[in-house]
Amino acid sequence: MQDQENQEVSNQPEADAAAAAAAAAAQGAPATEPGLEEQLSATEAKLAEMHDAFMRAKAEADNIRRRAQEDVSKAHKFAIESFAEAMVPVRDSLEMALKVEAPTVESIKEGVEMTLKQLTAAFEKNRLVEVMPQPGDKLDPNKHQAVAVVPSEQEANTVVAVLQKGYMIADRLLRPAIVTAAAPK
Repeated sequence: MQDQENQEVSNQPEADAAAAAAAAAAQGAPATEPGLEEQLSATEAKLAEMHDAFMRAKAEADNIRRRAQEDVSKAHKFAIESFAEAMVPVRDSLEMALKVEAPTVESIKEGVEMTLKQLTAAFEKNRLVEVMPQPGDKLDPNKHQAVAVVPSEQEANTVVAVLQKGYMIADRLLRPAIVTAAAPK
C-alpha cells in the first residue's frame, strides 16, 4: 500500500502539469514551458541572420559571375589589339610607298625590305612563328602537309621541297607548311 501512495505522489506533479495544459488548451492559450519562447525568438533571429548571410553570398557570387563574363567578353573583343597595334605601321609603310611619285626599282626594293622588317617584328612580338622545314627533314603531319609524293634519293617520308611555309601562334598550328615528300623506294 505504501508503494501505491508513493506512485500517486510521484504522479501528482505530472498530473498537475497535464491538467494545467488541458486547462490552457481549453482556454485557447498554448501550453509553453518557461524558456521556449526565448529559444524560439533566438532561433528566429539566428535564422534571419543566416538568411541575410546567404543572400549576401548569393549576390556576391552573382557579381563575380557577371564580372567574369564581362572579362571574357572583353578578352575576346580585344584579343587582337596587340597584333593590330603592330600591324598599323606596316600599313602606313605600304600606303607611303604607293604615294611616291616617281619610284625607282631601288627605292621600291628598299621600301619593301623595310616593310618586311616591320612585319617580321610584328610577328615576333605576337609569337607568330614560321614553320619552314628543310629538305631532308622528317615529315611531321602535325606541322606539314604533303601535297605530293615524288621519287627521290632521300629517305622515305622526308621533305623534298617546301612549296609554302607554315605558321604557328605560340604552340598552336595556324597553317601547315605545304611540302612535297619523298616516295618510298
